Order: sequence, then structure tokens, then C-alpha cells
Amino acid sequence: MPPEALRCKECRTEYPLEARYVCEQCFGPLEVRYASRAGLDPAELRRRIEAGPYSMWRYADFLPVEHPHSALAAGWTPLIRADRLARELGLGELWVKNDAANPTHSFKDRVVSVALARAQELGFTTIACASTGNLANAVAAHASAAGLESFVFIPSDLEEQKVLATGIYGTNLVAVRGNYDDVNRLCTELAGEHEWAFVNINMRPYYAEGSKTLAFEIAEQLGFALPDRVVGPIASGSLFTKLARGFEEWIEAGLLEGSLPTFNGAQAAGCSPVATAFAEGRDHCRPVKPETIAKSLAIGNPADGPYALDLARRTGGSIDAVTDEEIVDGIRLLAQTTGIFTETAGGVTIAVLRALAERGDIDASERVVAVITGEGLKTLECARGTFEAWEIDARAESFEQAHESRLGAVAA
Repeated sequence: MPPEALRCKECRTEYPLEARYVCEQCFGPLEVRYASRAGLDPAELRRRIEAGPYSMWRYADFLPVEHPHSALAAGWTPLIRADRLARELGLGELWVKNDAANPTHSFKDRVVSVALARAQELGFTTIACASTGNLANAVAAHASAAGLESFVFIPSDLEEQKVLATGIYGTNLVAVRGNYDDVNRLCTELAGEHEWAFVNINMRPYYAEGSKTLAFEIAEQLGFALPDRVVGPIASGSLFTKLARGFEEWIEAGLLEGSLPTFNGAQAAGCSPVATAFAEGRDHCRPVKPETIAKSLAIGNPADGPYALDLARRTGGSIDAVTDEEIVDGIRLLAQTTGIFTETAGGVTIAVLRALAERGDIDASERVVAVITGEGLKTLECARGTFEAWEIDARAESFEQAHESRLGAVAA
């Protein structure tokens, strides 16, 4: 199913498959339109998928590139049955999709792989992005592996771990005094002045398609079946909505039976324009100034917010916000029940999952998938103060005394 055009999500005006992202008629966002899947043989499609590489490129038939390739292999990350976490929350069947297992430890490797492949097909030799951290890591690493020059623009107050894990690749790292929305406005202006492929601006229609591969993998890893519910983070809203689009495409192609899962979105209370709009019954988001430890979700003016709202409502889901304290508790809960150490965005997802369970929104019979998008080593500061090390002398008696004291404290 090759891509045929870019199409406006609002007025449906179509454009060539170029480096563009906004409709000239109504200023709506553009997305990729593919050839019709009518008449395709689902069995042959499944055979092609299962014969493919163990990476996101096994789904090349559903991606907008002519020559699927990347210097770093992304995708095919673990889907883990989380029975201990399920018991802790009073749930039935719970799975955790751990996308921290990607090359730069977040789902952004998927979107960058697609954007970079398409950018090279269009003749670009310089790659750029506006980022809250994970995308910066991915663009710098993939550009370096491909031998391309890159420019990465980040807020100047980004977590040190993410800054270090970007600069090490030799990118042109630009720290902007301001929040992500300021960075994005600057990059939108620069995209009109430089012959660069900004992966999340002028390459955004292609870039966003990479997120669908998360849905494809979840379905394949469940035995070509749909979950009943998906809980995932919302920053711009693109990942959230593209997960749904991935399931829809496979339903249309005959690879899956059933209807869309219930979709629950997760935001941090310190940057929750989509959750607030959901709670207030609005179909648009009012921009906010981010103030949260979940910097990877700190987008105060989310481009795909209205589409995220529509998805949650039409699938019977919700969009919730949790406090920074609840985020840290979510990180700790996931680590102590599954062995997965997630960054703050994952803490947001698990905290919302807990809230849904406590409200009774999730039936015990449901198959639930929680999407973890990044690695905890990127936000180490959030682990500070969540545990205490024993300090003892180098003597067995010292250990035994500390151990006895510890047991007494636990019992009390």
C-alpha cells in the first residue's frame, strides 16, 4: 500500500509527497494518505510481516517510505505480562509495552527512523528537530549513524542526562532560553529559512507515521489480536492518536478483528491542556505554561490535542492528569513490580493507570496495555529520595545489627 499523497486532516485538500506539514487552504495538519487496501489478501500481508526483520521495518507495507532502512534498528521492543503490577492494582490481564528498549531508549527512535528515511529520499543532507529531550537523543544518534549533519534545539533547562546523551553524538546542540513551545516556534521559523529536514516540523506527516509501529507490534505480540484498553502518555497527542490509527489500519486490512480499544490518555498536572479540556467538555485545548518534572510531556500547546480528545471520547476512554508526587510514585511502583525503570512520562502513565483502577474504570476481564515510552536513566533526579541505603561497617556484626533494625522498622 504505497503512499499516494499528503492530505489535510480538516478540509481533505491533497498535496504531493513533499516536505510540507500544513494545509495552504485552512492551515490544518497534513497526514499521509495511502492507496486503497481493498482486495488485499490478509494472509499474504501477515506472511510478509512475519518474514520481515525483527525491527519496525517488518511493517514497511504500512509506512511512507520507498526504501525502508535505518542505520540504527528500532522497534520490536518487549511486551511484558505484568502480573505483579496487575495484582497490586486489582486488575486482570495487564501488559507493559517497554519502548525504552530502543537504541536511544525511547519510542522516538521509531519516528526518527521514518522521518530520516523519507528525508534522504527527498534529498536532504541536514536533519534538525525541536525537542524536550528524547527526540534530541534520537535525532543526534540516527544522524550520526547515517553520516548526516544535525541541529538539535532544546529548552535550556532540560534534564542534564538528556543533554549529555545528545551532545555525545557530535550534533550541533542549541539550548534555547524558553520552554518547548518557544523552541518549536523558533524551529518553525528556521524551517522556512534553511534547507533542513526538521523531523517534527516540515517532515512531520512522515515522522508521525512511525508511532503506528507501536500498535502493530502490540497486536502482533498479542497473537494478531487487539487489547481491550490502551493507556498512554500525551504530549503533542501524536503518539496517542497514531496508536489508534495503527490498529485501525490493521482492522481495515483484515489483519485484526474487532473495534478500537478504549483509549486513556495520561498527562502531568503541571502541563495538562488536553486533560483539562476533556474534563471541561471542550473540543479544543487552551495553551498553558508547563511546570512539571515530566519535561518530555511538557508541551503547553499540543498540536494534536483536539484529535486526542476525540479519540478518548469516541472509544469511551478518558484523559487524566496526575501530580508530580504521583508521577514519582508511578515510577517506583513500575520498577518494584516489573523491574522496568521508566522516565517521568512512564510515571505519568502508571499513575493514571492506578487512578483508573482505583476509580473502577477497568473491568477485571479486560486485557490492558500500558505504553512506556522512555528509560528512567534519563530522569535520574526523580529517583532521589525514594529509597535509603544502609550504611554499615565492614563487619558481619554491623550488618546483622542493621538487618535486625531494618526488620524491626518494617514490622512496626
